[in-house]
Amino acid sequence: MVQDTLQEAKTYIELEDKYGAHNYHPLPVVLSRGEGVYVWDVEGKRYYDFLSAYSAVNQGHCHPRIVNALKQQAEQLTLTSRAFYNDKLGPYEKYITEYFGYDRVLPMNTGVEAVETALKLCKKWAYEVKGIERYKAKIIFASGNFHGRTMGVISASVDPDATEGYGPYLPGYVIIPYNDTEALAEALKDPDVAGFIVEPIQGEAGVYVPDDNYLPEVARLCKEANVLFIADEVQTGIARTGKLLCCDHHNLRPDILILGKALSGGVFPVSAVLADDEIMLTMKPGQHGSTFGGNPLACAVAMEALEVVKDEKLAENAERLGKLFRQRMKALVEKSELVTLVRGKGLLNAIVINTDGYRDEDSHTAWDICLELAKNGLLAKPTHGNIIRFAPPLVMTEAQLQECCDIIEKSILDFEKGQ
Repeated sequence: MVQDTLQEAKTYIELEDKYGAHNYHPLPVVLSRGEGVYVWDVEGKRYYDFLSAYSAVNQGHCHPRIVNALKQQAEQLTLTSRAFYNDKLGPYEKYITEYFGYDRVLPMNTGVEAVETALKLCKKWAYEVKGIERYKAKIIFASGNFHGRTMGVISASVDPDATEGYGPYLPGYVIIPYNDTEALAEALKDPDVAGFIVEPIQGEAGVYVPDDNYLPEVARLCKEANVLFIADEVQTGIARTGKLLCCDHHNLRPDILILGKALSGGVFPVSAVLADDEIMLTMKPGQHGSTFGGNPLACAVAMEALEVVKDEKLAENAERLGKLFRQRMKALVEKSELVTLVRGKGLLNAIVINTDGYRDEDSHTAWDICLELAKNGLLAKPTHGNIIRFAPPLVMTEAQLQECCDIIEKSILDFEKGQ
């Protein structure tokens, strides 16, 4: 029986390898079921999920309320396109704009689609409202960013894995260092700058948390220069960092807010761009759209997913458990020569692994530690070579978190002894 399930897992991996594009490098675990903070592989082994589909599953796997909303709407109406009105989109638009405090929403499907939408809106506003000369608008990006994989956003990337072999890139982008307000102030002297897009915490870069005064100063500088402050909260939003939005830690309200991932609890692709009338109404019929954007199924799922966040106080839980997690990991830093640093906010955290003389991107240590973690029942994934990101579902209990910290500590110390 064990041999059969091992062969089954191997078969699934071989199928992906043979018929799928080789654009991902997954851990060799084949998952078949999820519930709450847990996932099970095809062999029946249970794991704690400490990635949450890159923070898309904040509400936990297969949350019954969200799945029920999906089922009910799927039996009623799934897609009309925006060629017609439907009875879910208007109520959803009212719900989400009141939920986050904006005049209007433009619904999309994936995070990167929402980012592209925000960039287009920024340029429209630049020409229609700010009065920048036609097709001279510039948008500032922070180095180390990860906004997705389309041509429109990799043109602002400094990651060779994202950019190599895809040029020429889109013009009109200015890249400055992250967490550097002096560089931003200098870049904002250009009158053709329309907006600055930034992740409040750079998740893919290794959970890079900026200085406390960074985002407030960003907002101030942008306002003074009449430039749009655009917050990409696709990964940091929806309670992940201990507040509903990461910007809420500083009581900031971006001019354009980008959401995705956990907006649906990981049940269905849903993303959104929120802004006020002055920005959103620069787009006219036919100038932007999506066949699936704002579909009835997405609207029903997103409303229930956001209700779950509120009803179950997931932001408060993330704030409380995040502090406990970082305390445990800081204690591990004292015990281990492998773990050099822990950083994060809420339940978006990372540890930095000592690469033992290798360049960070060349070291396999973090990958090997993640294999050890999987062996011990916890799934996580390295990013940027030597950094392991930890982002469990926000429905986790304190007892479960402590058990997971025990697993992480045991895995790393055992790995260290076996080297």
